Amino acid sequence: MAPQLTGAPGPAAVAAVKPQFHHYHHHRLPPRHHHPAPASLLSKLAFWSVCSLSLLLAFLLLSPSSAPVAPHAAPESPRRSLHASPSSTASWGGAAWEKKVRASARVRRPRGHSVLVTGAAGFVGCHAAAALRRRGDGVLGLDNFNDYYDTALKRGRATLLARSGVYVVDGDIGDAELLAKLFDVVPFTHVLHLAAQAGVRHALVDPMSYVRANVAGLVGLLEAARSANPQPAIVWASSSSVYGLNSHVPFSEHDRTDRPASLYAATKKAGEEIAHVYNHIYGLSLTALRFFTVYGPWGRPDMAYFFFTRDILAGRPITVYESAGGSHQTTISRDFTYIDDIVKGCVAALDTAGRSTGSGGKKRGPAPFRTYNLGNTSPVPVTQLVDLLEKLLKVKAVRKVVKMPRNGDVPYTHANVSLAQRELGYRPSTDLQTGLKKFVRWYLEYYHPELAEKQKQHAGSNGKRSRGRNGSSSSAR
Repeated sequence: MAPQLTGAPGPAAVAAVKPQFHHYHHHRLPPRHHHPAPASLLSKLAFWSVCSLSLLLAFLLLSPSSAPVAPHAAPESPRRSLHASPSSTASWGGAAWEKKVRASARVRRPRGHSVLVTGAAGFVGCHAAAALRRRGDGVLGLDNFNDYYDTALKRGRATLLARSGVYVVDGDIGDAELLAKLFDVVPFTHVLHLAAQAGVRHALVDPMSYVRANVAGLVGLLEAARSANPQPAIVWASSSSVYGLNSHVPFSEHDRTDRPASLYAATKKAGEEIAHVYNHIYGLSLTALRFFTVYGPWGRPDMAYFFFTRDILAGRPITVYESAGGSHQTTISRDFTYIDDIVKGCVAALDTAGRSTGSGGKKRGPAPFRTYNLGNTSPVPVTQLVDLLEKLLKVKAVRKVVKMPRNGDVPYTHANVSLAQRELGYRPSTDLQTGLKKFVRWYLEYYHPELAEKQKQHAGSNGKRSRGRNGSSSSAR
């Protein structure tokens, strides 16, 4: 039985997660001359040409890329948070590696699936991989362990999966050779594609990482899948962000999605259009799942509920946004959806995905193409989220209320899940208070075990006092 991804102890402290900013030095330009002498102009041109050629030659000779690279080694990333963690020494290939891959992907139940889960060390990926493994499906993970947020958290998730027999390959979806090898070693029946560059605001800092992961990465995966034999059915993570500036609520799959409010949303919308192309031309079975604000244990440190918890415990102010007004309300609200409900939707989508119809890279007939909202259907103001965290943490938050900046966020999300209910049997069952209670318990056990133990002792002593009072009342009667 695979272990549940809740409550595992971890580091004693959490580091603040910050986007990586890159500072560039701007040099003063030389004074401009409107009427240079011809000789002076030619001499300057010759001088700068020689300098440029010298610098280019020095770069080519001294560049690390000119040194031999070990076969299948993870590429060094010149900028953080784009590719694999700088500490990664991932490699793949060889008989021992193939044996681990096959063992992890081996199906252990009748009519089970063999599933490649990309982004398996991510939040949704680790929970989904564990759920599939618990019921006997073959599961192989793939993740590049990038440093968009704390890599120790990702390694911790991968460790839990390893204990249950799920091997997470340390590699990138942009590595076409690796993907071809994985599909060659294992005849996957399904792919659950969750690898992506997440986060709305980080796109203001590092836009190209979104294009590489969410557009080029998706195309690379679809190329590998359409060439595979057999072709797998693919379920992949789109986002509720595609609804963008849509004002019709609750958001339905039939609503327009051509007005994104962020680059992240635009790349996810582009992914949906690209998926349609591969379904139409190559017969790939494709299902897009639009997630609505997923939260829970082992979550992402860049999400509000996570860093609110961190900052409230540290006594630091938290920033709560208000919208500038509109047709709904001024308080920012989100359709918070608990991780277990999202995982049930992912598994149901895999179970109901029809087969791809291509072979040899050619379409042989129509294949399923589906899109579903996965949300909780109960939007909650962010101020209420903070109220619940204060109650659960037993600490008062220092709130700083400001107007929402134009950073890609939207003021309101609300999912219409009637299509998923009808076709997937999707029925979310976890309210925000219940889900946050489970998250806070995990957070304290993982980052502050001494505080978690203190709260347990306090709860136990309160329970004894309550039983004592009840006993006294009974005897008094």
